[in-house]
Amino acid sequence: MVVCFLAAAAVCLAQDPAPSNSNASQSNPSPPGSASQTPEITPGPAKQSVSRDQTQPPSKDSQDSTNQAGKSAGTSKDRLFFALPNFLTLENAGQVPPLTAGEKFKVVAKGSFDPIQIVWYAALSGICQAENCEPGFGQGWAAYGKRYGAYAADGTIENFFVGAIFPSMLHQDPRYFQSGQGSFWHRTGYSISRIFVTRTDSGNSQFNYSEIVGSAVSSAVSTYSYHPHPGYHPEPGVNVPYVASDRTLKNTASVWGSQVGYDTLTLVVKEFWPDIRRKIRKQR
Repeated sequence: MVVCFLAAAAVCLAQDPAPSNSNASQSNPSPPGSASQTPEITPGPAKQSVSRDQTQPPSKDSQDSTNQAGKSAGTSKDRLFFALPNFLTLENAGQVPPLTAGEKFKVVAKGSFDPIQIVWYAALSGICQAENCEPGFGQGWAAYGKRYGAYAADGTIENFFVGAIFPSMLHQDPRYFQSGQGSFWHRTGYSISRIFVTRTDSGNSQFNYSEIVGSAVSSAVSTYSYHPHPGYHPEPGVNVPYVASDRTLKNTASVWGSQVGYDTLTLVVKEFWPDIRRKIRKQR
């Protein structure tokens, strides 16, 4: 699935190059949506240079709103594949204000409790049930309900630790700023690096403690609280194999690695999704 997505993204980039990125817009700043379609010409022999970002307003999905001062709001209304919440991703973002602690919690709660998450966790639980992952849950509808609750809790807890709690305490920015320039591999490398490097609220670069430490804490909370109980031996005469405990340091590390890996893949999708979205709408 990952290979298919990356291949599709590469084709999209080859056929429809992405517009200039936020770095280009920063060199000639202007408020999103404020530039007219026809470039103005200044008096004199030289014409005023106008970048592509100035002549082409941002997508409706890219920015949430614009205030009276002309600065873009700090979140978006975009959805990955037109379904999954993508409210913390900004494309072609110039100077954007930092999010307050309240805004961080608000946008994370908005995405975590979005109705589409019901379908998403239901699908993940069904796959887990079919593969009999974490056999301590057992099988049947009751076991499916437990798996559904565990997946929903895992996702929600991880979202809040990585996107709200730690960013608020450490003054880090939980948003993803799309690169939008360079080759396919350059942009892929940039998106992967955002797992380890993030912005602070003041705009500086810093190690992404919110992602690495936040996901580790959320993994420990979920593993040692509501996941299957310690291992047990079946009653004599019952043909049921021994079920080992899932509440171990090894399983915690496995869950943490899975969450970081999933977040890494998600960042790659976020980097190329605007290009794919424009391609789909152009074909329509």
